[in-house]
Amino acid sequence: MPQIISAKDLNNTAKVLLVEDDPEIVENLTEFLRTEGYSVTSVPTQKETMELLDRERFDLMLLDVTLKQGNGYSVCTAVKAKYDMPVIFLTALDDEFSVVTGLDMGADDYISKPFRPRELVSRMRSVLRRAGRTQSVVSVRDIRIDTEKGTVSREGKEIFLSALEYRLLLAFINHRGMILTRSMLLDEIWDAAGDFVNDNTLTVYIKRLREKIEKDPQNPEIILTVRGMGYRLGE
Repeated sequence: MPQIISAKDLNNTAKVLLVEDDPEIVENLTEFLRTEGYSVTSVPTQKETMELLDRERFDLMLLDVTLKQGNGYSVCTAVKAKYDMPVIFLTALDDEFSVVTGLDMGADDYISKPFRPRELVSRMRSVLRRAGRTQSVVSVRDIRIDTEKGTVSREGKEIFLSALEYRLLLAFINHRGMILTRSMLLDEIWDAAGDFVNDNTLTVYIKRLREKIEKDPQNPEIILTVRGMGYRLGE
């Protein structure tokens, strides 16, 4: 079975600082993000956050707004003033005022609890890309994917993919070495371009993607089928 590498390849083991004082959320989110290839350190208070940042560098901060000791908005303001680090707010406060306040203070994104873990990872990847903390050009065999420009090409010639086909390809790129079940792929692409995707249409989109990126779609070398399990990226 292939080694599970996941987001590590693209993020170069991005270091994430989780500022959260709910032990259950910390435990569950840390475990999930580590399986996705991230290095995670957690602290529960504003004071400990600033002390840690004076000693150690991180690529991304996940920040709860309502801390028992300190305030997430204050943390964001202090971090943005002193450090070059993107911040994503994680909070149960999803009213318009709270969202706008967070973004006005410099937050790079704002996601409300409860959230879908895979949606969070997708948002994290987007923020890391915008901040220049991830590799922007990836090659798989003779296919070149520029995630900053959102383009796919072979030998200098662009391959035009639909929004959903592109997101499907990114799902495989972001999970190199990992076998993706059909349900995992559906979670990754469910909201691309506002299209509804079910198990049957997923088969159609995989077929379309293969027709565009494989030299021989009948004998794929990039999107491989793992019988009885799902699909994986061919190396």
